[in-house]
Amino acid sequence: QVQVAESGGDSVQVGGSLTLSCAASRFTYCMAWFRQAPGKEREGVSGISVSGGSTYYADSVKGGFTISRDNAENTLYLQMNSLKPEDTAMYYCAATSRFWAWRTLRSADFGYWGQGTQVTVSA
Repeated sequence: QVQVAESGGDSVQVGGSLTLSCAASRFTYCMAWFRQAPGKEREGVSGISVSGGSTYYADSVKGGFTISRDNAENTLYLQMNSLKPEDTAMYYCAATSRFWAWRTLRSADFGYWGQGTQVTVSA
């Protein structure tokens, strides 16, 4: 069992930056960020392996977002730069013991979810 809790969501203008954080009660898990915009399905944004040595990004955020983890602090991060209105969504942190899931980002593979943190990007 692991509990995860996101923070850092905010309202920003187009082109701005935000860093999301996710605190976990245990951290020997593959971790990922997902997002869900109103009226849309949840989508995988980025995943990271247990060690932090491997990462994956959805095409829609590649080059603008950076995922990282601090295994000493049990914290996952998502640095988001050059934000666009289409990045507006609820962002969720997720964890799984399925060690491969960081590169496939299937929601069904992640068993532990936070409550989400809202990111709103306006022109």
